[in-house]
Amino acid sequence: MKVGIIGATGKAGKLILKEAKSRGHEVTAIVRNAQKLPEGQDVAVLEKDIFDLDSNDLKQFDIVVNAFGVPPEKAEQHVEAGRNLINALKDAENTRLLVVGGTGNLFVEEAKTNHLIDTPEFTNAFKAVALNQSQNLADLEQSEGVRWTFLSPAAFFDPEGKRTGKYQIGEDAFLVNRKGKSYISYEDYAIAMVDEIENGWHINKRFTVVAEKE
Repeated sequence: MKVGIIGATGKAGKLILKEAKSRGHEVTAIVRNAQKLPEGQDVAVLEKDIFDLDSNDLKQFDIVVNAFGVPPEKAEQHVEAGRNLINALKDAENTRLLVVGGTGNLFVEEAKTNHLIDTPEFTNAFKAVALNQSQNLADLEQSEGVRWTFLSPAAFFDPEGKRTGKYQIGEDAFLVNRKGKSYISYEDYAIAMVDEIENGWHINKRFTVVAEKE
């Protein structure tokens, strides 16, 4: 498949790129600054800001992964960037969007009345990003003519964690592993993302993943 990865120099994006490339996909790094790509990175590059991407940029891909990330003080850009991609993809009907989503909007009980972000344990520092990622998901759910998937990681999204190659899938409810922890490494999350790229299990849906810590 032809896969474009927005934010390919970020913590999640670079591992998704590595995983997709290792499986033989034709990968393009979509980045604002190509100089931030590691030397010797043997991938095509589209140097363009996410806010400037249009349908002509995206229609060349089977899959576009939105791994765009910003600090909390710029959290509203998740919504702005998401809406730009939605508008661009309406005229790129053969391109599917996969989003590196947030955890805050996962439900914490079977009744599905409370989200993780509403609990006392949710860290205030992450609330701005969580709220804006939630709005991005709501915009996707209300969109028409766009094929999308929103992948929420576990609460502890560990950039230093090991690759186990195994994970458990859920839909829109908070998951824990066998030790009662909501955990996944970036490495295992990248595996889950590329599995979804290849299989399309969750078209126009959100899902979540959790794994064991080794």
